[in-house]
Amino acid sequence: MIEIPEAESLSRQLIETVGGKKITRVIAGLSPHKFAWYHGDPKDYDALLRGKTIDTAVARGGMVEVRVDGAMLLFSDGVVLRFHVRDEQRPRKHQLLVEFEDDTALSASVQMYGGLWCFKEGGFQNPYYDAARHKPSPLSDEFDGAYFGSLITHPDVQKLSVKAFLATEQRIPGLGNGVLQDILCNARVHPKRQIGTLTNGEREALFHSVKSTLAEMTAQGGRDTTRDLFGEPGGYITKLSQATIDRPCPVCGGTIVKQAYMGGSIYFCGGCQKM
Repeated sequence: MIEIPEAESLSRQLIETVGGKKITRVIAGLSPHKFAWYHGDPKDYDALLRGKTIDTAVARGGMVEVRVDGAMLLFSDGVVLRFHVRDEQRPRKHQLLVEFEDDTALSASVQMYGGLWCFKEGGFQNPYYDAARHKPSPLSDEFDGAYFGSLITHPDVQKLSVKAFLATEQRIPGLGNGVLQDILCNARVHPKRQIGTLTNGEREALFHSVKSTLAEMTAQGGRDTTRDLFGEPGGYITKLSQATIDRPCPVCGGTIVKQAYMGGSIYFCGGCQKM
């Protein structure tokens, strides 16, 4: 799933692989998917993009924005992007295929759900996209201690769990349940802890962990639980995930456990992440 580190990695790879290339054909909606979201009629994507050139790609929280001569392609979490070299067989099923004049291509396939939006610049309104464009990324200098403090000291969040605070309501766009686990592991904070119970020291540790953990994940090309534009796993080895259940905690040696929580799963060490 695309979160902040993966969006950053994918945007860099897109610039390197398709930046400056001219689009010759766009196929959208070939394989129907109940939870593939388009902007308008996907059949119009070809007319909007054909003959235009890819300008650049930008990470927007957990989304990837591709700029194309006054138009935009926007991919959300849940979309799998793949680059295809010349003469490589294209996937039989996909929700979007963009072909270029050098016979390379970009495909996009939806897993459980995802947005593949194409629109003229300024012609798309979406609260998640707007939040990702206007709120500072944890990778930026604007996301500093004062900014994080304004989020975590707000009266409305004091009764929320740490997971709910960090990974819901677009408080920090692109920070989802995937990256959350290692952020909390590094901060030594239990995901069910209530924000109002955290000490000043724990809040400070949480801020630094958000910054440093996401920076490390991004520098290594995303998490090993996700795939990049070429189908390769990211270089960051996750500490807490489905693959590490029942293994020793890398910090204290305690056992890593999994629990259902808030409609998803949480992973934590009962030894160093105390309730």
